[in-house]
Amino acid sequence: MKHTFRLLQITLSLLVGLMLAAQENKTPDFVENDLEQYIEEALIKWDLPGVAVAIVKDGEVVLAEGFGLRNMEKKAKVNKNTLFMIASNTKAFTGTTLAWLEYEGKCDLNDKVVKWIPEFKMNDPWVTQQVTINDVLSHRLGLQTFQGDFLYFYSNLTKADIYEKFHTITPNYGFRERYGYCNAGFFWAGECIESITGEDWNVFIEENILEPLDMTQTKVLSIGIGKEKNQAVPHTLQDDVLTVFSHTNIDVIGPAASMSSSVRDMSHWLIAQLDSGRYNGKQVIPFDVIKNTWSPRISRGRSGHIFNSSHYSLYGLGWGMKDYEDVEVISHTGGLLGFVTGVSMIPEINLGVVVLTNTDANWFYEALKWEIIDAYLGLPFRDYSNEYHNIYQQRQETHTSNLQLYNDSVAMQNKPSLSLVNYSGIYENEIYGEVEVNIADGLLTLNLEHHPDLKATLQHIIDDRFLCSYYPSRMGTEVFPFEIKDGSVESFSLKVADRLEYGRYKFVKVK
Repeated sequence: MKHTFRLLQITLSLLVGLMLAAQENKTPDFVENDLEQYIEEALIKWDLPGVAVAIVKDGEVVLAEGFGLRNMEKKAKVNKNTLFMIASNTKAFTGTTLAWLEYEGKCDLNDKVVKWIPEFKMNDPWVTQQVTINDVLSHRLGLQTFQGDFLYFYSNLTKADIYEKFHTITPNYGFRERYGYCNAGFFWAGECIESITGEDWNVFIEENILEPLDMTQTKVLSIGIGKEKNQAVPHTLQDDVLTVFSHTNIDVIGPAASMSSSVRDMSHWLIAQLDSGRYNGKQVIPFDVIKNTWSPRISRGRSGHIFNSSHYSLYGLGWGMKDYEDVEVISHTGGLLGFVTGVSMIPEINLGVVVLTNTDANWFYEALKWEIIDAYLGLPFRDYSNEYHNIYQQRQETHTSNLQLYNDSVAMQNKPSLSLVNYSGIYENEIYGEVEVNIADGLLTLNLEHHPDLKATLQHIIDDRFLCSYYPSRMGTEVFPFEIKDGSVESFSLKVADRLEYGRYKFVKVK
């Protein structure tokens, strides 16, 4: 009788276990039945040209699909093979490469950068000698988030220029004092890869990661992406109107942001990440390498969530880590002119999500991620798209209202201290270089040495403060104060949108 009862207990336990496993592996109703409609509605709500999404669960691709248009002017549709610029999601590939080189004994992540790049310099000679590969990969250089980014992004700088200019930037914080997101750090990571291996950084990624993972569509460099047949073009707001722009060549800091990929290819990357580096039964990336990239190097402080707070937010080698609803989320986002993207994983439930969009004027890429994650965690539907959109709209309305106040001030036609011709001339900044201020059609205009395609006009507000309107307008609409001394213009302070850089550049008139 005892044996019969014990057998019944075991049978019931097995049945319960099978039922729980089946429930855990079941595709959530939201993903199964509502996801497509949710995205289609968001395309309208957010004025999105296109979205592509991939979901990987337990080593299988649950979904890899495109929605909307890759080019709103040509009405070309997005599919799972459409290439999007993934921007800073490139960083995980760069971090993986250096972790792999350490695994193979070719370097140590605690190696000083000057060991591999003797020409490397920072503003402080002592710091120059202390910076390690770990430091440049995990944003521990002491620079403020985005500090110096205006110099590198959308510019005509060369590698030689960065070698020459990087050390002229004075970090806002102490070395290793706090986290400061530094894209240029990954430039130096790429230079280390080339010094260690003797080949271009992108070649290592292509040969050792992309080819074994069958990521045949993915492009490591941004040059030529605009010529690809199935590519999503960038869309951004120009004076509040969604407008098609050309692709950005970001290869000068390529290890930080230059890659383009599809959800078909990115699903393979997620499978390998979540299966200890394996893909199609083969060990492509050593498991120790994966674990190393997921190991935190610095705290980013507490990270918020629209509904939840977290206990920690950390950064590893091209990946961020945070806690959410009793699980850890490993993720990264990426943004360039015309694109915002996100890659997320929850190893505890073997889930990966990638969302790619071809406009930078949306937060839907984040909303969709959380909606999918919540569905797999068994949490209630929260309609993140609507919640995020409400906040986004409020911020847009505040921005528009503030801009209107500036435009109202311009319309008052207050006269500057001097005639406009006195403001024209050549100005220099030690870090950036030259800017030329000219007069065209009664307005001051800017010609920037390292941003020949960036246009800007200056309209006087009051007290020698001018409203700068950039083209493209997503670069910001900012106030430039000019300094006048003894009846002459001495300098002005240049600013771009916070999404590119928070700080200012002081330009001194030299001619």
